[in-house]
Amino acid sequence: MSRILIIDDEPAIGWSLREILSDEGHTVEVAASVEAGLESCARFVPEAMLLDVRLPGHDGISAIPELRSIVPEAPVVVMTAFGDLDTAVRAVNSGAFDYLVKPFDLESVSRIIARALAKRSQRETTGTERTANVAEGVLLVGASPPMQEVFKQISLVAPTDLPVLITGETGTGKDLAARAIHMHSPRHSGPFVATSLGALAPSVIESELFGHVRGAFTGAASDRPGLFAMAAGGTLFLDEIGETPLDMQVKLLRALENQEVTPVGAATPRPLDVRVIAATNRDLEEAIRTGTFRDDLYHRLRVFPIAMPPLVARGDDIETLATHFLARQAAGRPVPALSTEFLAAIRGRGWPGNVRELKHAVEYAAVVARGGMLEPEHLPPLPVASGPPARGVASDERVMVAVRDWVDAALAAGGAGAGDLHATLLSLVETTLAKKVVEAADGNRTAAAKLLGLDRATLRSKLNR
Repeated sequence: MSRILIIDDEPAIGWSLREILSDEGHTVEVAASVEAGLESCARFVPEAMLLDVRLPGHDGISAIPELRSIVPEAPVVVMTAFGDLDTAVRAVNSGAFDYLVKPFDLESVSRIIARALAKRSQRETTGTERTANVAEGVLLVGASPPMQEVFKQISLVAPTDLPVLITGETGTGKDLAARAIHMHSPRHSGPFVATSLGALAPSVIESELFGHVRGAFTGAASDRPGLFAMAAGGTLFLDEIGETPLDMQVKLLRALENQEVTPVGAATPRPLDVRVIAATNRDLEEAIRTGTFRDDLYHRLRVFPIAMPPLVARGDDIETLATHFLARQAAGRPVPALSTEFLAAIRGRGWPGNVRELKHAVEYAAVVARGGMLEPEHLPPLPVASGPPARGVASDERVMVAVRDWVDAALAAGGAGAGDLHATLLSLVETTLAKKVVEAADGNRTAAAKLLGLDRATLRSKLNR
């Protein structure tokens, strides 16, 4: 197999990684510092490396160029317990192949190492390697595994000019993700122009996007550039892309395909130099099935998809987000403290409006607390339910009705088997719960286990069953 070097000063992590990789047939060496790692590179010549960020006397990411100078073909996987967008960008800029956030699933280490070794083999065959040049800066806040995946995707796509489609529920930060992509792209010195297609009247969308010439229609007293022209050299962010009228979707597709637009009333098209990022909270695949969104436009926009996780999948970020919002609102004044009860209260809410709803609730609480410690009674009252429960928030009554209906049906059919009703129901519920939570955590089993209150091994065994 291959030679793997692990550079980490935590003995438990070094031992665990050595065990799982050795079991797969790799030859593994562990170093507790950058200096020891450099010595190992010269002697051991690893074919892949796992590198911690925080090491005694040296920052792991800043050591990547030196490590790669000794073993330039060895892909580096960065490990950190303090991952954020800045860490992801620094890792990509330094030439890291990928990065992992502690605590991580050991199975994911195996998958990433396998990909890294396959990529190394491919580079040796083709002689090519991807490089990135991304600016620094942070707009998004979070350290949970689902957000780490978002940071990773932003750091990978930002240096390119690929169209990006950002999906996610209302209030998950799709606009912030778009701004982060622009900030970390080579176009960061150009304009970032944003518009919500859902807020534009269908009759003016074409003129707003493509512009118009004088006399094109009543009231067009002079030439007017459209949003595409205003975003020249930069990024155009089209929010609520799912609300685009069908006739406009054809023209938008043509503009993206041909990299040119024709202002309303003009005879000749004008070339484009703009990157397009689109976002939606709608299910566009369902819209395609119902005929309200074009399949070809969907695939043209969805060259690089990014899914923003709902707040329910980011429980570890709630306190960080609340503190961040309070610090921004304080604007230099002392930041109010959060009581333990307040933190428990905000963690216990469903937040169907996601990060935006949490932000408004925390700002409301800060005003009511008048500079004092935030307590649960300072939170705004929960809205009165008017219709079905918000997505992601379970209704106890609906669950009870579903269970009663299942029991009635099972009894009418003669039972699920001799003495098996209890076991059958538990199996059905556990299977559905585990699968849905893993989906909500974007496949990250460690994050899903936390949401379920289970250890990772227990969740894995349930999924295997």
